[in-house]
Amino acid sequence: MKAATVKAIKEELNMRSREELVELCLSLSKFKKENKELLTYLLYEVSDELSFINSIKDEIDLAFKEINRTSYYYLKKSIRKILRNTKKNIRYSKKKQTEVELILFYCNKLKNLSPPISKSIPLTRIFEREILRVEKIVTKLDADLQYDYGNEIEIIRNE
Repeated sequence: MKAATVKAIKEELNMRSREELVELCLSLSKFKKENKELLTYLLYEVSDELSFINSIKDEIDLAFKEINRTSYYYLKKSIRKILRNTKKNIRYSKKKQTEVELILFYCNKLKNLSPPISKSIPLTRIFEREILRVEKIVTKLDADLQYDYGNEIEIIRNE
């Protein structure tokens, strides 16, 4: 089956009744965990972005505590998994400030990790790539936020 375009889906949804839309959303949430997470964000957390950011930070913090530190191989796999989950949650929000907050928190946790990431080239590259990504996003924000986040980026880099 070939998926319809967004425009075609939007037109079809506009023709449906309220009850049909509720049923479609519920059936959509049954198929993938990501769909259910997105619906949860849109229904409950979109109005309070700060609590959403804090809950994701708690998840990141917990994941960093549970990392397998026996070798750099397992460390790298765990770090990538945490980053993947963080980016998935960032996609729900679509707000640049939320993205910057979460990636900077992730980078800060990564930088303060034990054993140090400086002894692993792949982990150092992950860190640098995310810092560069955040710097690019910060340039699109307000001047006040650019200054604040710029200072935060420098602090994380120079630790």
